[in-house]
Amino acid sequence: HLIVCVHGLDGNSGDLRLFRCYLEMALPSTRLDFLMSEVNQADTFVTFEEMTEKLVQEIRHYIEAYSIFPSKLSFIGHSLGNIIIRSALTHPDMRLFAGKFHTLLSLSGPHLGMLYPTSPLVSTGLWLMQKWKKSDALQQLSLHDHTDLRQTFLYKLSKSSGLEYFKNILLVSSTQDHYVPYHSARMEMCRAAAKDSSEFGTIYREMVTNLMAPLKSKTGSTLVRYSVYHGLPSSANSFIGRAAHIAMLDSELFIEKMLLVSAMDYFR
Repeated sequence: HLIVCVHGLDGNSGDLRLFRCYLEMALPSTRLDFLMSEVNQADTFVTFEEMTEKLVQEIRHYIEAYSIFPSKLSFIGHSLGNIIIRSALTHPDMRLFAGKFHTLLSLSGPHLGMLYPTSPLVSTGLWLMQKWKKSDALQQLSLHDHTDLRQTFLYKLSKSSGLEYFKNILLVSSTQDHYVPYHSARMEMCRAAAKDSSEFGTIYREMVTNLMAPLKSKTGSTLVRYSVYHGLPSSANSFIGRAAHIAMLDSELFIEKMLLVSAMDYFR
């Protein structure tokens, strides 16, 4: 069982190490192999297409170099890493693994982009970062990479196949996390989008339908939404939502409880 761990924006290959440790402890009799992706850690501000190509080649090289023939292939992604994972599923080189996809564990993944943010402060900060870093990825997450919204990367990705090949999809989100909108991490409608009569509202609603329709029509698959509330001290990081976003990676209490009480069963 090969588990590929993909970090988020400005992250590194060690970000998801605690998930590896706790899964290995929780499932000692299960043969688990981990690929801690590092190919994009030097630059996560380029386009998703570039990061996708690098991840797919990293997976292929790992399997060939170590002569691994996985019977199951699972993914754990944090934040932006989940979009790279979903994009990789559509890559021609990944088609031969389609029948082996087992579990996707998504931690604060911006599956519906950064629309309808819960914190004006954070959305302003992301806008400034996008301008300062000239980040193509942040532009794509904001659906500003094309004048026709149906030609944007994220909208086209919502219409692509991939998610329905998994037996289990686990979506983890937190209302305390203002970096990634709660509804986006859960792949669900939000009140602001339901009321929005603009083109962005229409596109958002269509993306929700595009993502959910294949999952609803497939039998034998499991979709679980986890809502997490972290016990965080009052601080500037907590106020802007960064602490909860990072707690998905470094809170041993959260990771231990989530895996040992529930999620580990989806990796057997």
